Amino acid sequence: MEIYIIVFLIILAIIIGVIWLSFWLPKKLGYPKFGKYFSIIVGVLIGLYVLSGIFEDELFSKKNATELLTEQNIKLNDDFEIKENKSMSSIGDYYHTFVLKISEKDKVRIIDEIKNSKNFNIDKETETYFDNRKDYYEGPKRIKNYETEKQFVRELFEPNGKGYAPTWQKIEIDKNENLLIFEDIDE
Repeated sequence: MEIYIIVFLIILAIIIGVIWLSFWLPKKLGYPKFGKYFSIIVGVLIGLYVLSGIFEDELFSKKNATELLTEQNIKLNDDFEIKENKSMSSIGDYYHTFVLKISEKDKVRIIDEIKNSKNFNIDKETETYFDNRKDYYEGPKRIKNYETEKQFVRELFEPNGKGYAPTWQKIEIDKNENLLIFEDIDE
């Protein structure tokens, strides 16, 4: 807990330093009015950036959901409702999930796309992470399609290079309800 307080204080000191420097430097060069307005603009921009991070879940929109689904070639033709949206992050980890209420027509079409994909599998052993492979950090983008007892699933795994967390996204279509569940995990 103490490390978080120290990190927070360091970040706060850097932000205050940047705002102060954006005022002091133009003032020293003979432009005090410019320094005043410039530091206000810098402060507002930093504030907006921080607030957008804090309220990230509240600012999540249908457009954001559509863009994330498009990465796995999932397209929703009908209107949908965002039922739930959560994201969590800590040092080195990020987790984002959302649940959409979709139309019956979209549900059937997406299930057909998953079932008709060339690598579709019903075997429950396919429910594993991709981290047992040698090409975890470098290698090709991989998509798995499979069926479990309660869902149809499409997983995307894309290495991002040595030292960077790979992209791992999972889309689940519930068999009983018209729900699409999206998970994005960066470890």
